[in-house]
Amino acid sequence: MAPKWRELADRLAEQIRRGDYGPGAQLPQIRDLVEQGEGSKSTVHAAYKALEAEGLVTSSRGHGTVVRHQAPLKRLGIARYDKAKWRDSDEVAFIADRVASGRAYKRDEQTQTVSLVPAPAAVAEAHGLPEGASVYARARLVKEGTQPTHTLTSYYRPEHVEGTRIVDPAPGPAGRGGGFRVLYDAGYEIDHMQETLFARVPTSAEIQLLQLSAGEWVVELHRTTFTADGTVVEHAIGVHAATRFAWTYDFDVPDSSKSGDKPK
Repeated sequence: MAPKWRELADRLAEQIRRGDYGPGAQLPQIRDLVEQGEGSKSTVHAAYKALEAEGLVTSSRGHGTVVRHQAPLKRLGIARYDKAKWRDSDEVAFIADRVASGRAYKRDEQTQTVSLVPAPAAVAEAHGLPEGASVYARARLVKEGTQPTHTLTSYYRPEHVEGTRIVDPAPGPAGRGGGFRVLYDAGYEIDHMQETLFARVPTSAEIQLLQLSAGEWVVELHRTTFTADGTVVEHAIGVHAATRFAWTYDFDVPDSSKSGDKPK
């Protein structure tokens, strides 16, 4: 049998989803639910914290517990990298997600720092470099308005990006088409990628940086980008607020039995 706080959280979540409490609506005060026999103060508090961790509500002093206004962003898994977006247009990946979600954006909602750093173990392994070899780290923080959505740090070999717009720390993408267009213009056309995702508890620094709700997890992304000949031109590590994205993948089902197919 589920604990009482979980039953209450599930019941309130259902009411939110069917519209009994619309976006911006305030849930009852904890004391009111206690008086209505929904449980003790600690039971109702635990239920509200569960709803907050699930991304359904936000809580703050003076405003109580309020139903969130916006649905999670669509985080396109494959279509966001369509070459027509960044090579032929100017729709870099985070902008592609906003367009797909019908949401506004500004290019300067992405800010970054760029530095030459010793390659961490995972980065060195992805690039086939000795651990500690020098790589460029382009660390981005992306916001939607004033709310951070995720971080993404891309690591590059210096010989691939030295002197390009990728090492420019100015806010916004690295010029028209972003980093992939810069690599393309330098002769490194991306051909395929490998992405690994896992969920985890955030660090204290990530809670502060991403303005996470109590109990909210993050999704960590590791992305390795290859040219057609297998050269690794980027290894990226992203940390995403789990409740602020819905991850969508649309792809052809492979059939490796057919001649000429190769795993990516």
